[in-house]
Amino acid sequence: MTTRRPALVLASLLTLALTASACTNGEKEPTGGPSGTPSPTIAAEPDNLSFGVFGTEAEMVAWDSVLRDFNDGNRSTRANLVEWTSQKAGRDALASGDPEQVPDVFLLSRTDLRLAMDEELTRPVSELLDERGVDFGDKFSRDAVESFSLDGDLQCMAYSISPTVMFINEKFVDFDAMTERGLDVSSRWDRWRMPQFAEAARFGTRPVRGVSGVHIDATVEGLAPFILSAGGSLFDDDKQPTSLNFSSGETREALEEALPVLRDASITLPEDKLAKRSALEWFKRGKVSMIAGQRALVPELRREKNLQFNVMPMPYLGSAATVGDVHGLCISAETEHPGQAADLIAHLVGDKATVEVTKAGAIVPANLTVAASDDFLQKGQMPARSRVFNSAIRGIEFPPLVASWDELEKAVRPFVRQLLLDPGEIDLEAITEKIDEASRTVLSPETLEPSESPDDQE
Repeated sequence: MTTRRPALVLASLLTLALTASACTNGEKEPTGGPSGTPSPTIAAEPDNLSFGVFGTEAEMVAWDSVLRDFNDGNRSTRANLVEWTSQKAGRDALASGDPEQVPDVFLLSRTDLRLAMDEELTRPVSELLDERGVDFGDKFSRDAVESFSLDGDLQCMAYSISPTVMFINEKFVDFDAMTERGLDVSSRWDRWRMPQFAEAARFGTRPVRGVSGVHIDATVEGLAPFILSAGGSLFDDDKQPTSLNFSSGETREALEEALPVLRDASITLPEDKLAKRSALEWFKRGKVSMIAGQRALVPELRREKNLQFNVMPMPYLGSAATVGDVHGLCISAETEHPGQAADLIAHLVGDKATVEVTKAGAIVPANLTVAASDDFLQKGQMPARSRVFNSAIRGIEFPPLVASWDELEKAVRPFVRQLLLDPGEIDLEAITEKIDEASRTVLSPETLEPSESPDDQE
């Protein structure tokens, strides 16, 4: 579902041009209409650009404001806001096959870049932005920019990058109180080891009050930071994967290190509670002390009056590692105005425009100047350690582009849930082999035997 919101533009300009008079018998006579009055010259109509975005209502207000600024400075171009109600709504519009539903410029999650490339929806932006002096080499997060580099070119301009971090309810996970009790607490704000994470989860568990210490989603994405930090890998190939890589020796060893904490029923959110509400809802209600998430959660959590929250990086099991997402600004392959579209992107990634959207609190800007400023850090507001988002970017690892991450998660869900939720002992070797086999139904179905199907593997 989309909503169009025209941004303000300069009033149409009407100019009267006095035309040079022709000479007749040495005298100048006025030219124009029959009465001799000058002919009015009307300024050309501006080119219309559509700009598709999704986000919070506060972000939509900010996007509208920065488009007004762009329009005020451009007599030849009018940019109009197309509001997608969600990332999925935007993806559906792009995948519709209707060129009219693809805006001239649009916000795209990296997870949808494969779709955009397969459907040939975008045109590279490198040369166009270079011509406009956009310094995407040093001015912007290199990780974010490189994540949109494909087929030897920059497909979209990185706008925001948000690593997965650990959100903490400080009412229950109080590091000062833990230190006073002699518990193992990290002395650093940007790193804590797995045993310290486990200690915090135990400290944050309050059985009498129905408070669990931690929840990690039973998904590939949920397990990924722990696997990567401990030296494992998610896929059998970083570029063209044919399956997940859970059954490899390195990944099994990583799981053996992480699962004793992540499977501990005495500190983790029970499955019966998850059947009633999401982990996020339980976190907001003060019934789970730690959950993993990205910056987009911050505005929603700030609205909870009784919630005192902060952030820490994902636990360290061998090296700093996490996952996350990047959003980029793309130019439609079908736009009739690629130059003006590039002008718009150059405006949007500038400091002033980026600050406007960043103040809404839901993004980590790829613009390094803004990311280091108080407009992002927002001192005096939760979380107090917003700089964790910036430091965590150094450990972010992006998976290879797949046709549908949702379909991949769906295919392996029963077996990943076994890893985290099955009571008692589990056969790690058998379950990880099933995960990899199930992943092939999405990543390389052509390699399966004719009789094989997802149902056969459950």
